[in-house]
Amino acid sequence: MSVATPPSPAGVPDVDEPAVPSRAGRNLPAAIAVGLALAALILGTLFTRRSVFVGVIAAAVAVGVIELCRALGATEARPSRTPLVLGGVVTTVVAYQRGTLALLFGLVVTCLACLAWRLADGVPGFVRDWTASVFVAAYVPFLAGFAALMTAPVNGGARIASFIATTVCSDVGGYAAGALAGRHPMAPAVSPKKTWEGLGGSALACVVCGVALVSSVMEIAWWQGAVFGLAVACAATIGDLGESMVKRDVGIKDMGHLLPGHGGLMDRLDSLLIVAPVAWLLLTAWAPVR
Repeated sequence: MSVATPPSPAGVPDVDEPAVPSRAGRNLPAAIAVGLALAALILGTLFTRRSVFVGVIAAAVAVGVIELCRALGATEARPSRTPLVLGGVVTTVVAYQRGTLALLFGLVVTCLACLAWRLADGVPGFVRDWTASVFVAAYVPFLAGFAALMTAPVNGGARIASFIATTVCSDVGGYAAGALAGRHPMAPAVSPKKTWEGLGGSALACVVCGVALVSSVMEIAWWQGAVFGLAVACAATIGDLGESMVKRDVGIKDMGHLLPGHGGLMDRLDSLLIVAPVAWLLLTAWAPVR
């Protein structure tokens, strides 16, 4: 679902490098090819039949839930995978069809379904396992549901395009600034390749995108586009660092190997998931429905 570039280089790669790594420790040609394929899938469904695009979101939610459940298994937590996948898919669809309250209802029902599912396994580890299930439900399907909400209005295609384009600018701006001028690590214990210079590049690229693209496409003031860009840059960085924290905690480099040059799908959803509610809130408050 996400179209993103490799993370900013400012440190030593961890483990399991691909055969043709870039300076960022990724197979750059493969990453670009996969990114273009994902862009074609997103744009092709978004601007032809939006219900199919919602299906793409639901499929991404299912894969993301499976990857995150597998990763949390390294901590001996056992999230209830089956109700999480089914509840995540249903939550995405009903959010698109019925709106915000349906999204909240879907989250609650999914968490309760996980509770009922876990009861069959007895007392040992119950709190740990159900807490992990609630975390997965809130992190993946609930946050992804805001993308479904943005898709629903008449100009939903423009809203999603603005949301994704600005998030991609955060990745591209951060990568370029980090590669050219990255000197000061932002959070070396979490992500050694993230630098303050990269954050500055992300913010600049997002503000330019917000002013030049989002303000025009969404018919909002230029300063609102600038604020939108800054908010996306901050949220995307938090999302990236948050997923890096999870991976560090469970002791893995990538959430999976589904996407060559990228890792798992969750490695591409990390920024988008956190940006989605921020983008939905700002565009709902400022942008007219056309």
